[in-house]
Formats: sequence, structure tokens, C-alpha cells
Amino acid sequence: MFPIGDDDSQVRISPIVTTALIVVNVLFFLIELNGGNEFIEHWSFIPSRFAEDPASNWPTIFTAMFMHGGWMHLFGNMLYLYIFGDNVEENFGHVKYLAFYLIAGIAATFAQFYFNPHSNIPNVGASGAIAGVLGAYLLLFPQARVDVLVARAVMSMPALIVIGFWFVLQLFSGVGSIAHTDETADAGGVAYMAHVGGFVAGLAIALLFRGRGGPPRTA
Repeated sequence: MFPIGDDDSQVRISPIVTTALIVVNVLFFLIELNGGNEFIEHWSFIPSRFAEDPASNWPTIFTAMFMHGGWMHLFGNMLYLYIFGDNVEENFGHVKYLAFYLIAGIAATFAQFYFNPHSNIPNVGASGAIAGVLGAYLLLFPQARVDVLVARAVMSMPALIVIGFWFVLQLFSGVGSIAHTDETADAGGVAYMAHVGGFVAGLAIALLFRGRGGPPRTA
């Protein structure tokens, strides 16, 4: 199931933060492409390096959120942010939504760090923060209709099913990725535990933020 849109008929504000985040992610990726491996090595979050010297490497917690492993990685993340971010931004309000996004991203980074603190592989991507957006969306709008591409057909399904299925997949994949050997510890791939950590953080923060910013919305 590949989400391609949702019901935005109740969105009444301009999602300026969501739009700004998409723009910053795209611009930062272009800078990353221009900077090459040296830029990635310097600004990505590398667990082993952070464990050795947190004081010098704390900026990478934030910079890594705006870096990506390729065009498809960027496109997939920005599509999810575009579809689900505006609804959450309306419910929270602009300022709280931005704080929420960054906190979810930080939680995602440390979730991955906790399970693999000795990895030398650069961690990059907005996936953890966006997983937080999905967690908040699921809590706030579980019955909202999400258009998904299934094979060659477009179907409308409740967010509870679409996002719930996504989270279960991440959770099972994350548990599988924990059982690694020394030979696979530094293999690249998807940071599933970052997705799980960001999603859980999104649920938790949404319990505090929901309905306190922006006009009420019914799904």
C-alpha cells in the first residue's frame, strides 16, 4: 500500500511549516550532493563517533534529519510529509508542530543509537521525524480516508489501517535488524528502529499537543 493522498477538505490553514520543511530538505539534499562524501561524513549522525564525543557531534543530530541517501529516499519522505503533515500542523499550530517535528526526529535518532551505538555507518534522513508525524496522524485522525496505490488500483482506506500496517512492518523489521552479528553491524540499510522510535514519540507528543493549536478538525 503506497499512500498518494488524503482528505484535506477540513484543512483551513496554510501548512507553512510543512512546506518550509520540504523546501529545506530538498535544498539541503542538493547541498549534500554538491558536497559529496566529505559533506556526508562530516554532517551525518554516526553512532560510534557520537558515543566517543557527544559534545562535538551533537549538531549532527539535527543536520542528519535533513540529509538523504538518494533521490528516491528524498521523494518518499517528502511525499509522506506532504500528505500527512498539513493535517497535524493544523491541529497543533505552526510553532508547536515545528517543535514536535524536531523532537520526534531527535527521539528517532536516539532510538536507533540505543540499539546500535557502535555502528560506523552514517545515519541520514527525515524518516524518523516523519514517522512521528504518522504517529500523531494516527492518533488524531484514525478514521481519516487515505488514498493508497495497491497494484494498479487506487483505494481509499482508513488511516488506522494504512499507518497501522506501516508501523507493524517497521516494528517487525526493526526487531529483525537488532539480531545482527559483528559482520553485519556496519552494513548499510534502513534504520527501522529510528522509524519505531519516531512513531512512538509522535504518539506520545500528540497526546500533549492535540487540539491545543489551530481550529478543531473532524475526519
